[in-house]
Amino acid sequence: MSAKSAFNYQDFLNNLTHQPGVYRMFDAAGEVIYVGKAKDLRKRVGSYFRTTVDSVKTQALVKHIAQMDVTVTNSEAEALILENSFIKKHRPRYNVLLRDDKSYPYIFISAHEHPRIAYHRGTRREKGEYFGPFPNGSAVRESLRLLQKLFPVRQCEDSYYRARSRPCLQHQLKRCLAPCVAIPSDTEYQQQVQLAKLFLRGKNHEVINTLVASMENASAALDFEKAAQLRDQIVALRQVQEKNSVSGEQHELDAIGLYRESGFTCVHLLSVRQNSVQGSRSYYPKVPAHTSDSEVIESFLVQYYLNQTHGQRAPAEIIVPDQLNNLAELSEQLNHALGVKAKLRQPKRGERRQYLALATKNAMNAVQSKLGLQSTMQTRFRALYKFLQRDEPIQRMECFDISHTMGEQTVASCVVFDQDGPRKSDYRRFNISGITGGDDYAAMAQALERRYKHAIEKENVPDLLLIDGGKGQLTQAEDYFRDWPQPPILLGVAKGESRRPGLETLIFGFTRKTVHLAADDPALHLIQHIRDESHRFAITGHRQRRAKVRKTSTLEEIPAVGSKRRQNLLKYLGGLQQVKGASIDQLATVPGISKALAETIYYALRDE
Repeated sequence: MSAKSAFNYQDFLNNLTHQPGVYRMFDAAGEVIYVGKAKDLRKRVGSYFRTTVDSVKTQALVKHIAQMDVTVTNSEAEALILENSFIKKHRPRYNVLLRDDKSYPYIFISAHEHPRIAYHRGTRREKGEYFGPFPNGSAVRESLRLLQKLFPVRQCEDSYYRARSRPCLQHQLKRCLAPCVAIPSDTEYQQQVQLAKLFLRGKNHEVINTLVASMENASAALDFEKAAQLRDQIVALRQVQEKNSVSGEQHELDAIGLYRESGFTCVHLLSVRQNSVQGSRSYYPKVPAHTSDSEVIESFLVQYYLNQTHGQRAPAEIIVPDQLNNLAELSEQLNHALGVKAKLRQPKRGERRQYLALATKNAMNAVQSKLGLQSTMQTRFRALYKFLQRDEPIQRMECFDISHTMGEQTVASCVVFDQDGPRKSDYRRFNISGITGGDDYAAMAQALERRYKHAIEKENVPDLLLIDGGKGQLTQAEDYFRDWPQPPILLGVAKGESRRPGLETLIFGFTRKTVHLAADDPALHLIQHIRDESHRFAITGHRQRRAKVRKTSTLEEIPAVGSKRRQNLLKYLGGLQQVKGASIDQLATVPGISKALAETIYYALRDE
């Protein structure tokens, strides 16, 4: 074994405790390559250094061990929590890694006098009720669209709500009662809010019973118009119940499906809450070669449910595949670590088994979609190599695009692709400043300078650089890379006549050779894909920047107007447009705004 590893494991084991804890393995460079937990540290660590080790993964791991350390804990549950913490911190290459740390979305109902229903992600600072978490943002948005059709409760921003002087289009569509202009009574509005809350808690029958009673009361009082409105609301609710084809008697559970094929691994999570499927989500963990299915499932469960950054509460039941071996032990450890009673089950029949089958089917479909995309990408790459007359593989491609509105709030995007497709973690946006508005050439030059200033040091220079634009934009890239010893291949992508796809002109940098590929050429499809993604990323960033500036920047740029005074101005005057239209005397009536400061604000808003 000494030939396999320079690490003196015998001395290390002789001094190792039998207590529970976490062990970390380091390579020669001092990088953590594996983190594990153990009920008995000496027995578990010693198992890696037996003369016969069956696991190919363990054999490869042991060869790279140069050093180890351990952290003793009071229990296995503490070891489980600490292991998860170390994995998140060090991202060891021999551990199964769940690469999703985004917070999970909720539906939020505020605690205002006239509450609003909204999408929420992140820290729960605002007072109100939060319903969820949902498996993904699309599930929340779909639920919000449904709620808007069923319950006429406002979903508008507070600034918009305060600024209204007459009902908006949502009221005309019967999707809001228009509390902004006091059309409904407070009691009537609060009743709809309470019904929406009951619906989100899954108490559909209680909602319908309440509406039926209200309809009968309205009919008895000869208020037939209101009775008809309630009747339509009841019909819509019953239709929603009928459309919910995936429902059952399980109040709260998560079903975990696993599927692996051709190097791809997908874990699919199916969330069942209040007797119905609320949504699902596919995860593609980074799995080292020769890792068992049981280890993949166990790693997913630990990292997913112990990841406190998204506030995900474990359900009463977690349905797991048959491949998970240490079911009882892991269930006990998770319960201790989470402080809740969540049962891990491997059902053999019944409704729970159907949920597990559905999750596994979704995982299989996700992997097969990935494989289909990979096959398409490989075909396109082969065509691209042929087009570029290049034998060496292209490991990294980047594309730049510029977006602005009449020269305002210019944003440059840089998207990155490799042979597997988009590498979204490497995407970058650059807010362009200090140039003449609308000067795309200067914007491109600034973006290139900021992106590649330290690229050689960081060793992330692309093999192929696409520039969305004609010869002018391409010239900026040529000027920047002219003195580089090994510049990337430069390729300008000029839009064709009427900006129709398939008519693009491709311009090689430095030589200015122009090429028109056939509209059905796979190489052109790849270039179009990258160009379109760059355009999407740029215009999204520009719109976000433009919206932010239009909302707040004019006030933020005024000296002595901090966040508290900005809030008071918007709150007491009803919105930014009202602030801009206010007189000096009106501004001075706002708490915290003196007459002198009111004059400063008044003239600053008119000089912009």
